[in-house]
Amino acid sequence: MINGPLCTQVGFPLLLVLGDVPQCVSQFNKHKPWIETSYHGVITENTDTVLLDPPLVALDKDAPVPYAGEICAFKIYGQDAPFEAVVLNRTSGEGVLRASSPVDCESQKEYTFIIQAYDCGAEPSGADWKKSHKAVVHIQVDDMNEFSPVFREPLYKASLTEGKIYDSILQVEAWDQDCSPQYSQICNYEIVTAGTPFAIDRNGNIRNTERLSYEKQQSYKIMVTAFDCGQKRAKEDVTVHIDVQPVCKPGWQGWNKRVDYEPGTGSRQLFPKMHLETCGGPLSAVKTMVELQTSHIGKGCDRETYSEKSLQKLCGAASGSTDLLPAPSPSTNWTASLLSDSGRNSDLMYRFDGHQAANVPDHVVPQNLTDQFTLATWMKHGPSPGLRAEKETLLCNSDKTEMNRHHFALYVHNCRLVFLLRRDFTQVDAFRPAEFHWKLEQICDKEWHYYVINVEFPAVTLFVDGVTYEPYLVTDDWPIHSSKIDTQLTVGACWQGGEVASPRFTQYFHGSLSGLTIRPGRIETQKVISCLQACKEGLDITSLESLAKDIKFHFNPAQSVLVVEGEELDSINTAMTKVSYINSRQFPTPGLRRLRIITTVQCFGEDTCLSIPDIKAVVMVLPPSEPRITITGSNRLVRPVNDLRGVLGVLPFKELRITSTVMKGDTRRPGVMEVMHNLDYCDVLVIGEELNPERESLEIHHTALLGKHLDATNSTSGISIYGVDSMAHYEQALRQVRYRNWRPVALTERRFRLTCSELNGRYTSNEFILEVSVLHHSAPVEHVNHMAGQPQYMRPVHHPLMLHSLNSHMSAPPAATVVIVVCIAALVVIVVIGVYRIHATHQEDSNDEDDESKHSEEDWDNSALTITVNPMEAHKVKEDEHEGEEEDEEQVPSMTSAESDNSDEDEEEEEEAKREEVKERKQRGKLEWDS
Repeated sequence: MINGPLCTQVGFPLLLVLGDVPQCVSQFNKHKPWIETSYHGVITENTDTVLLDPPLVALDKDAPVPYAGEICAFKIYGQDAPFEAVVLNRTSGEGVLRASSPVDCESQKEYTFIIQAYDCGAEPSGADWKKSHKAVVHIQVDDMNEFSPVFREPLYKASLTEGKIYDSILQVEAWDQDCSPQYSQICNYEIVTAGTPFAIDRNGNIRNTERLSYEKQQSYKIMVTAFDCGQKRAKEDVTVHIDVQPVCKPGWQGWNKRVDYEPGTGSRQLFPKMHLETCGGPLSAVKTMVELQTSHIGKGCDRETYSEKSLQKLCGAASGSTDLLPAPSPSTNWTASLLSDSGRNSDLMYRFDGHQAANVPDHVVPQNLTDQFTLATWMKHGPSPGLRAEKETLLCNSDKTEMNRHHFALYVHNCRLVFLLRRDFTQVDAFRPAEFHWKLEQICDKEWHYYVINVEFPAVTLFVDGVTYEPYLVTDDWPIHSSKIDTQLTVGACWQGGEVASPRFTQYFHGSLSGLTIRPGRIETQKVISCLQACKEGLDITSLESLAKDIKFHFNPAQSVLVVEGEELDSINTAMTKVSYINSRQFPTPGLRRLRIITTVQCFGEDTCLSIPDIKAVVMVLPPSEPRITITGSNRLVRPVNDLRGVLGVLPFKELRITSTVMKGDTRRPGVMEVMHNLDYCDVLVIGEELNPERESLEIHHTALLGKHLDATNSTSGISIYGVDSMAHYEQALRQVRYRNWRPVALTERRFRLTCSELNGRYTSNEFILEVSVLHHSAPVEHVNHMAGQPQYMRPVHHPLMLHSLNSHMSAPPAATVVIVVCIAALVVIVVIGVYRIHATHQEDSNDEDDESKHSEEDWDNSALTITVNPMEAHKVKEDEHEGEEEDEEQVPSMTSAESDNSDEDEEEEEEAKREEVKERKQRGKLEWDS
């Protein structure tokens, strides 16, 4: 217990007794609390403890007097500082500073505020408290490594030139949201992608560690990551694209080495994105030559592969030419021993290696050569080392025996083309031009060229690929003395019939020939010559109106070479993008066509300043959709004897149809489309024994070919219709082919095989087999069952019964008219009553022999009198009753038609035919209709 004197001694005059404890109450608070004038503190973000220097302690001189000497609070002022001061010990005055809310370094790194200490006052109620002076507190917020580095760009791109080492190709940069230098700075970068020829330093600079090649690799893709100074790695790596640029070399860029061409698409741009790189050099002019190289295709490019005669007719050439190198056949067998190069799409070519030659038969050789005639041929020839002194003969007309005179010849000598023409003394007895010489590069360049020699004696003109050349040398000679010695025309060498022990060939040709023809009596026009050698493929320029005014261009005659000139680089680039390839053939030759581009550049004041490398590319012509040529129609034709005996015979192919289809679309959605194109020949061949000219014929009248590009030849083997013309015209012509047999007594049937071709056999049709059967009549009153005799009427549709009387436009005899009316009435009655058999009587009165002579072969197109009924109606009524009889009725009954007593046969043959018919009727018994 504190007594009174003690309280008095310590300055408390009044003693209060609260309960049993006496309390001393100060009568006054004499001193202020004291704290330091400034404090420095550190707090780590996201924590609440502040480390102060010096520690937070308040002192009061009133101590140890209660209340007045105690510290009750610390108060903070200013800046809305998120801190609070807490008294830990009121007596000692110790306190602590802590965060009242989360502290974020990234929001604020430092805080400065005022702090004061308060004592507890003079009384227990806290009245009359005193506060210390103001002290300044500086708080620094320490950072935590809470953020990862982030790159400033999502993607980095750069390029470098091949063959160089760079100190820095590009710089990548990352940053960190942390506030302190320790954690916000990026201390390291690293390339994540392994095996790349690149390195990166601490500052993000990327360099190449080796010399790069554009041809080896044109671009690189690498991944890069970053670390801050606290070794925290970026969450996402960054992608860096580095392109390798070639060293600037003058030349064409942006072109493809291969261009695909689909047949039938017209013109196809070859270099749509092409441009010329000049590396910034000033230019004054550019000249570019585009060359299409097609020497490996047929005769030097894609030409029509029709026969020579067909091409001449297409081009409007004069008729009468003789083909001296035709395709081997029974009638043209003199070329059978020659070496043929006909493997390329039926483009018939003959190869002569210095050992082959052929004698042209005398009946083929034109006998009427006058002062005007034309020689034409395709030739491919190269220099012959070691044989330069030898003449190489293409065509030679020499003495067959006794002597060795050359009347006319075409030969090559030391890469010169020489035409020899020596006249007979009977024509002129004077010194006249005899040898005409031309010296041309084409003769020995190993390429195909078309040579035409027009002879208008004494003038001789040579055309090579449609271009005219005059002879550089003309040698005169005396005419040849007339003699009775026969001549021999040869191809590939010259015939030496005299002056040697045994006749032989000499002066052999080394090279290739095709389409060797001779036309007597007239010369060929340049228009026709150009057409015959015209190329179906070549270069082209599209959108001519879009070319600049300074652009100049020109083609060679074959359009295989294009030259483009200009002064502005942009104009040249635009013009080259318009260069195209075109092939106008419906079925072009597939395969490669090589392209070559040669460019020269001129600079100001210099001839050439840049060297532009040549370009080599190819055009790939894709295989065309091959047509399938189909011949359809009735395969069996049954006709009575009198139809075959008639002047006009029968039309075996009257129902013929020719169609052509191609497959279109891809493998997933294929389709068939009918196409129209030309044919070049159709052959009707006899199967079995050849035709006997004494009793039968297969022919076509010339009127059936009028207005068409068609010709026809026939023999005992069959008939051939040839010429380039439409399928429709071929149909019309084949339907007019007639077979006639005026002695068909022993004939039961004839079989024919029909085939058609497009492009000289490149595409051929199916083999259409037709059988012509002969009905030998047994009685003149019986009728034939057309439904059994003609299979083409057994289709599931109603076909009328057709009874034809040739040349019926002429007035029929009155008796014939009565018979016809009776036949119609009889058939109508049969349909109504539904009888089991159809019997009719059809007989014509005999005609005089003079009447039959009026039916000449020139009346083939006359219409026939036609009587039509429909036997299918009666057939329906009897269908159920005849089911059991159909299998038994297999024999084909005879057919009777209007016959003339005065036929072309003699009486003996007619009696023999009647005897055979009676015998046949006895064997068959009663004739019945097939159901």
